[in-house]
Amino acid sequence: MTGQDWIEKDFYAALGVPKDADDAAIKKAYRKLARQYHPDQNQGDAKAEAKFKEIGEAYAVLSDAEQRKQYDGLRAMAGGGARFQAGGPGGTGGFEDIFGAMFGGGAPAGGGARPQFQTGGAGGFEDILGQMFGGGGGGARFGGRRAGFQAPERGADLAAEHTLPFRMAVEGALVEMTVDGKKVTTRIPAGINDGQKLRLRGKGRPGAGGGDAGDLVITVHVGPHPVFTLAGRDLRATVPVTFAEAALGAQIEVPTLGGETVRLKVPAGTPSGRVLRVKGRGVVTPKGTGDLLVTVQVAVPQKLSRKAKEALEAFAAEADGEDVRADLAARAAAG
Repeated sequence: MTGQDWIEKDFYAALGVPKDADDAAIKKAYRKLARQYHPDQNQGDAKAEAKFKEIGEAYAVLSDAEQRKQYDGLRAMAGGGARFQAGGPGGTGGFEDIFGAMFGGGAPAGGGARPQFQTGGAGGFEDILGQMFGGGGGGARFGGRRAGFQAPERGADLAAEHTLPFRMAVEGALVEMTVDGKKVTTRIPAGINDGQKLRLRGKGRPGAGGGDAGDLVITVHVGPHPVFTLAGRDLRATVPVTFAEAALGAQIEVPTLGGETVRLKVPAGTPSGRVLRVKGRGVVTPKGTGDLLVTVQVAVPQKLSRKAKEALEAFAAEADGEDVRADLAARAAAG
């Protein structure tokens, strides 16, 4: 960006803000326009690309207090955007007239030619302005050199892990953790499962050039429970039953996470491993309440009394001839 660009371009108009706009208003206007005209949102649109570049140049200057001061002073000196003209006979209102007024360099006596200033090249217009406004070092540079503008760049995402006790994972919790040296407080929703990830928008590394901050991605781990496990919004539990209860059917008491018990009907002939459902006894979430899924496990006694053993032997005799593995070999061979 050249010095002439600073004189001709109205950066306030480019961002749609008044000249007395504060830093917050300038940043807000820039970010809104940057999102609107970003090349990713306007692929192949040359006008949008040009507008994106224009607002980027404007923000690069107006967001820097020193550059903004220089820009305002230069445009005020130039009458709000009048183009500087190279000197020469008959030239009026141009670059030489302004500098003549500033340094007392009016036309020499006798109508001689007034001093000439070059508008380009070494020692020319840009170098003079650079000396006037302290532009010899960093910051805004003229004569085609970079003006310090950086296109908006999104900040990097951060990753973190957090372990919750089982009950807190079921009920939800407000947790605090330290990530990248900063404290972060967030609410873990009820029913979060082990290994599930939460994305906190804008809680990652800061962006550059007015870009958005990255996100914080939290991987949640759920501690074990001696009875229950989580499966989405459902709770799962394995409940032992006796052979007689499974074979003849029964009403059994099943515990819930709340501490009370519920009655569950085990139908006659229920095999080990069958899952029975208790409606509405799972995780309560804003999207609905899950169920309690009970896996029946037939318990085999390790020790039998004499009478119990005799009864089972009688049962086995009555069931003699029944082969529960009759088709097992055939199914194994077919596979």
